[in-house]
This record gives sequence, C-alpha cells and structure tokens, in this order.
Amino acid sequence: MLLRLVWATLSRHRSRTLLAILGVAVSAAMLLDMVMLSSGMRVSFRDLFVATGFQIRIAPKGTLPFDTDATIPDAAAVVARLRAMDGIAVVSPVLGGQLHVERDGRSVSSTALGVDPAVQGDYELEEGREPRAPNEIVGNEDFLTAVGARVGDTLSGAAGFDPQLRAVSGQRLLTVVGRGRFLYLASGQRAVALPIATLQAMRGAAANDRVSLMMLRTAPSANVDSLLTRIEAAVPTVTAISIETAMRQVDERLSYFRQLAFILGAVSLAVGFLLVTTLVTVSVNERLGEIIVMRAIGVARGRIVQQIVLEGIVIMVVGALAGLGLGLVTARYLNSILASFPGLPAAIDFFLFQPRDAWMALGLLTVAGILAGIYPSWRGASLPIAVTLREEAIG
Repeated sequence: MLLRLVWATLSRHRSRTLLAILGVAVSAAMLLDMVMLSSGMRVSFRDLFVATGFQIRIAPKGTLPFDTDATIPDAAAVVARLRAMDGIAVVSPVLGGQLHVERDGRSVSSTALGVDPAVQGDYELEEGREPRAPNEIVGNEDFLTAVGARVGDTLSGAAGFDPQLRAVSGQRLLTVVGRGRFLYLASGQRAVALPIATLQAMRGAAANDRVSLMMLRTAPSANVDSLLTRIEAAVPTVTAISIETAMRQVDERLSYFRQLAFILGAVSLAVGFLLVTTLVTVSVNERLGEIIVMRAIGVARGRIVQQIVLEGIVIMVVGALAGLGLGLVTARYLNSILASFPGLPAAIDFFLFQPRDAWMALGLLTVAGILAGIYPSWRGASLPIAVTLREEAIG
C-alpha cells in the first residue's frame, strides 16, 4: 500500500521526477568515479608491485628505482653478498640503458633492460623464448613494430648514439628470440630486454660491473623489515625499499589525486542531496492540503513522514543505479586519458572498479535520500491541522 502511494505521488509529475532521477544519476556517476579514483590507484600500484613476487627493491643510496641515472657499483659482489643472506630467496639485478637500431636508413631508439633471464621480473613472455645466448633479445610489440622485425630476425643494435656525429658505440648484431609485455613501462614505450652482461659490455666503462637496481624475492618465513635493516647495514651504498615503503611513497606522490577525489565526491553527494531535498520540499508544499486531510482523518504523523521519506529514497536509489552504469562508462573514458600520462606504467589503472566502491556509493546516496526527506516531511506533517486547513481553504 505504501509503495503504491509513493508511486502514485512520483508519477503525478513524471517529467519532474525523471529530471530529478537524471540529476541524481549524474551525481552518482561522479561519486562512484571519485570513490574508484581514491582507492583504485593504490590498489593498482600494489598489484603491480606484487605481480612478480619481488617484495624488496634495492636502488642507489637516496634514490628510487630508475628515478635518476645513478647506478650501484661492484654489482657482482653486492649480488653475491645478498644471495648469501638468510631470508633472501632470489636476487634479480637490472641495468637500464638505451638501444639504438639502424633500420631502413633511420635510427630507432628504445629502452633497454639488462636482466638475468632466469630470474627476471620485468616482463611477461608472450611469444618465443627467453634469451639464452649473449646476443639474444626480447622486445615488446611497440619495438618490433617500430623496427619492422619479428621473432627470429637479426638486428644491428648499439648502446650509444651521437646525433651530431651520427656515430654509434657498443654495436652488436642481436637476434630477436621473443616478444614480451613489459610491466613497468609506459604505454607506447619501446623496450627490449637482453642479458645484463651483454648490456654492460655494450655500454663499456660507464656500466662496468654496475646495475640500476636489484629486485629481491624473500623466503616465506622472512621478516621484511628486519631484512631491510640488515641489507642497508651490509651494503651502505644502497637504499632498500619494501612494498610497504613504496606504497607510502606512492601515497605521498598521489595525495593530490586522493584529495581531489574526496572533494569532488563530497560535492557530488551534496548536489544529489540538495536536489532531492528541493524536490521533496516542493512536493510537500504542493500537497499540504492532502497531508493535513490525512492527519485530520487519523493517519499517524509517522506514517506520513515514512511515505515522504520513501519518495526521496526511491528517487535516490533509482538515480544511483542508473548512475552506477554511467559512472563505469565515464571511468573507462577518463582512465584512457590519464593512462597516457608520460612515464606512467601502462599497467596502472586510475579508475579500478571494485564491488565495495559501488556499494559505498549506493549506500551514501541512500543515506542522503533518507536525510533529504526527513526535514520537509516532518515539517509538513507537524503543521497545525485546523490553521492549515483554513489557510488551504482560503487559498
């Protein structure tokens, strides 16, 4: 019975009700997007960090991995020292650089990663195999497309290039043995991976026994915090960073996005609340005579309040459900724009949908719908019966 009355009231002014639902849908879409933005980046970064199972990153003292061109000296000795430590299961050294390939009279540059193919955690192989010989490489789709090569082709590559002299250094013939997806590189960034000893030799004295970072996989029973302290004590030239430390640094760097998401989410919630409050207030003012007659024939005040509040909840819930679908569409579009941010790993999602985000947005809007209907309904149901009837009759 109560739902019938609510439906009859809302359908009495269909255009107004529809416009209110559409307004709530827009607010709900923005609210969902902001909730997804505030939590999605953090979850996405954490998933990226743990994707390959390496819990610790080691970078040159005072830097972040690949934040600068600084390298770790005496890499072989450092790797041996780390592998001898209790609690460390795998050490994966990585050296960063450039690879310049001459193809059809033009030079194509790409990011080069020197890795230990047996324990690498920088890419996932999609075709072919891991490099086994010194002059074998794995490239991503962007690199292979740029140089017009396929798995099995041989290329002439160099680690150094002087654009003024048009001269290269560290040149070698390299065979493409695989195609991979590089986890930590930006979308559209050309990249290759080759054995670390090969890249060190191609770069010459500048990279002699040096690496850019090391990734460590710990034993299941190891205490990560204790390992960080032991590593920095044993190797004073490095900074050891755990996933938790990295996440704190990510939070600091992305705090602007989280604050922006909170502000815009609060604004969208407030807009939805004010919209429904206004609609319910107008509806109550138009129906004062009807409400007072119901009071006069003995309908309880609480029953009237319940009906009007339910009207606000229906508008909010229907609008929110429509807004959830709209929010997913807009989130996908906005994510495609933000994902092209220079230097950002392609695997990062700014808007990551999680069911709890949808429930949170729906719950907040439902509460707003309840609050939006309480004041106007209680005010309308609390007016003096006799005085209001006389005013309505005169009016």
